[in-house]
Amino acid sequence: MVFGVEPTPAAKKLRELFYSAHFVHSHIAHFYALAAPDFVLGPDADPAVRNVLGVIEKVGLEIGGEVIKHRAYAQQIQAMLGGKATHPAWTLPGGVSKGLTGEERKQVEEMAKSCVEFAKFSLKLFDDVVLKNQAYVELILGDTYKLVTNYMGLVDENNKINFYDGKVRVVDTEGKELFKYSPREYVDYVAEHVEPYSYLKYPYLKKFGWTGFTEGPGTAIYQAAPLGRINACDGMATPLAQEAYEKFFSTLGGRPVHAVLATHWARLVELMYAAERLLELAQDEEVTSPDIRNIPTGSPEEGVGIVEAPRGTLTHHYATDANGIVVKANLIVGTTNNNAPISMAIKKAASSVIKPGMEITNGVLNMVEMAFRAYDPCFSCATHAILGELPLKVNIYDHKGELVKTLSRE
Repeated sequence: MVFGVEPTPAAKKLRELFYSAHFVHSHIAHFYALAAPDFVLGPDADPAVRNVLGVIEKVGLEIGGEVIKHRAYAQQIQAMLGGKATHPAWTLPGGVSKGLTGEERKQVEEMAKSCVEFAKFSLKLFDDVVLKNQAYVELILGDTYKLVTNYMGLVDENNKINFYDGKVRVVDTEGKELFKYSPREYVDYVAEHVEPYSYLKYPYLKKFGWTGFTEGPGTAIYQAAPLGRINACDGMATPLAQEAYEKFFSTLGGRPVHAVLATHWARLVELMYAAERLLELAQDEEVTSPDIRNIPTGSPEEGVGIVEAPRGTLTHHYATDANGIVVKANLIVGTTNNNAPISMAIKKAASSVIKPGMEITNGVLNMVEMAFRAYDPCFSCATHAILGELPLKVNIYDHKGELVKTLSRE
């Protein structure tokens, strides 16, 4: 948009293929490394084993190998196109710098087929380990991790989920559509609130104005993580993901679902979609077309792009000078979109599990951590020390606002 040029059809498909692979590797990492320990091993498990190695020991080395293999497949596909899996120098205004050969397309197709099977396995694992455990189901559906907000996600013309292109759809606390907007229109619908204690802003819906950290009908707060996306769409655009989507809502009582911990299940529904879409694109002969870029001819000026990052809707807004040098930029990334609900979910979980006179155990502190681990691997990784411990400090105040006790792992 900045350079006034539309990518070629082949370039769009290659970009979406790359992005589908990115979703596969990111969702595998988040679920198995950051979420599965809480469910496979239990929230009260010893921190020494409540990690990805503990999960592998519990479910078996063979399954652990499959986790590593399929994450590697996805990153291999990204590196094949982008030169490297992380920070690729591949996308250009009007297209991409490299296409796929016929032989590479066949390799991607075989890896994508395997990723579809692995996504099936992951959904079955969740069904066997979590949904058949009544205590886990009660934990998911209980009030401790319930947060009633609006929801946001990118959809296609049929209101089916789309990670790469479409309009942003926002639904209210009852699942009714509030509005849809194109990338350039985002400033008409979303604003950002600032609190003095944080560098991270708190986005909210302009329609309601800033209502504070409130939940329920009329709140301006929205969620944009996997749960937000599948609440905001009317279905998935691939068949196996659609089956998983229908089971998700029929099991949890209909749309929308307000259970924060259900985000992990939603992430696996999205993993299924990403793997299926990856396979669809790999089987499309147009991805081997040499027509992979339209060269810009106009002067650059201003543009907005929106895609779905694995952890939430991603908005980039740039203005440039005549030479294409950025002079103004605004980004609302997944973590920022979810900043308010993350804060609210942590407070609600802490208020629920910490009771007067009780001993504060590692299990109790972990249940507080679980509130933000549902949203963002950036938070989950950034808050762990090299030894795998969370340098968490909890201040407990009485009803007068006076500090009663400080609990710390330091």
